[in-house]
Amino acid sequence: MPVIYVAKSKTLQAWGADVGLGKNLYKIGVVEEGDPAEMLASGFAGVSDWEVVKTRDVDDVDEDAALARLARKEKLVDPTYYPKVRGARGLVKVDLMKVENSMRIRIALETNQEPKALKVKPADVAQYLITNALG
Repeated sequence: MPVIYVAKSKTLQAWGADVGLGKNLYKIGVVEEGDPAEMLASGFAGVSDWEVVKTRDVDDVDEDAALARLARKEKLVDPTYYPKVRGARGLVKVDLMKVENSMRIRIALETNQEPKALKVKPADVAQYLITNALG
């Protein structure tokens, strides 16, 4: 059964901050079988310190289609533009304001009250990315 996952790397996030992409870089992808952590540990994008934030079992999801749906909401990093991540598909530059707004709307609809202070965590970003990738 295919699994959609979101992962982050402290090294890649530091690199993103250095080159002007920002520190909110995440990897989203779909694996048909196996563990995403094992695939990422082999050195995806030249980095081996990947940490899988969230996974979800899905039925019949193509990675290309999921990335195309996600590209409507978030900025995907062009893997041909940056030499460090050449060929690394699925890197997303996340706008935390969009994630926070999505959380506010979801909480307001569930509780009929406006939430007070929100702090966006990596798990919240992962849920946002998976939800938007699946449509």
